[in-house]
Amino acid sequence: MELIILLVIGVFIVLYRQNPGENVYKFFVHNVTNTYDKYAPYSFKTVREKAKELGQEYSARQYMSQVILFAGFSGVIGYLYFYSIIWAVLYGLAAVTFVPYLAYLRCQRVYSEFIFEQIQTYCTNVIMEFNTTQSFVKSLEGVRDSGIIDDPVLSDIAKMIDMSYQNGTIDESIEYFNNKYPYYMVKNMHQLFYQITKEGARDAGQSLENMSMDIDALVEGVYRDQMDRRDFHTRFLAFGFALFFLILALQYMLTIDTYLELIEMWYVQILLHLIILINAFFLLKGEKYYNGDVGVE
Repeated sequence: MELIILLVIGVFIVLYRQNPGENVYKFFVHNVTNTYDKYAPYSFKTVREKAKELGQEYSARQYMSQVILFAGFSGVIGYLYFYSIIWAVLYGLAAVTFVPYLAYLRCQRVYSEFIFEQIQTYCTNVIMEFNTTQSFVKSLEGVRDSGIIDDPVLSDIAKMIDMSYQNGTIDESIEYFNNKYPYYMVKNMHQLFYQITKEGARDAGQSLENMSMDIDALVEGVYRDQMDRRDFHTRFLAFGFALFFLILALQYMLTIDTYLELIEMWYVQILLHLIILINAFFLLKGEKYYNGDVGVE
């Protein structure tokens, strides 16, 4: 244990001597940020940039607070289970390694919600434009030029228009957009436009009005699901963290002395590690569900 403490102190001294005129905290945050930018997968960079653009990305101070909170909580859990500072430090460090993954999940949720809102706007406005132009491609052009759609959806709409003119048909452009954004409202709306364009329709206006009502109902259901998820998430976290502290009830029933004797047995220690890992996996699965794609099949 003394070796670990000396190692941490040594790292701190080296960083401080290398940056005498710079705050060590800022130096640490700067290097961590650069490492994220350099090695993060493309998908993470994309969703993180959009989260920044929307003003929902955590600041460096918020990330540091999250690191301290995770390390502190996990350290306390490690100590309560094993009454060992070494295990407390190891679990604290292990918990910190999941901060980037949780940041990715949160940014992914922000990005997914943004895309869903863009797709909702796209579908609604294409229907409105079609009532005026009576042309699917002209409707796409009207939505593209309206200024209400942002990238990446805007770029994909422009690509759909180019593909339609190049091929002389809307088939490939519709297939491209459906694969890129696999939402029910997109597939249903495009199928309706495909039928109107290819097969004709006796009352296209009524069909489009019904489709618009279906989209409104679907969007309402998705937003209701989001509210349910938020409520579930709060209760889930409270329950998940409470599971870790059941060890206190066990210690109270056995008395501390008896518990200390038990944890000297190797198989008891393995069982305790498994309990911690299973609880942590349970929490991560819940976080992944909460931050899952919005409105996608």
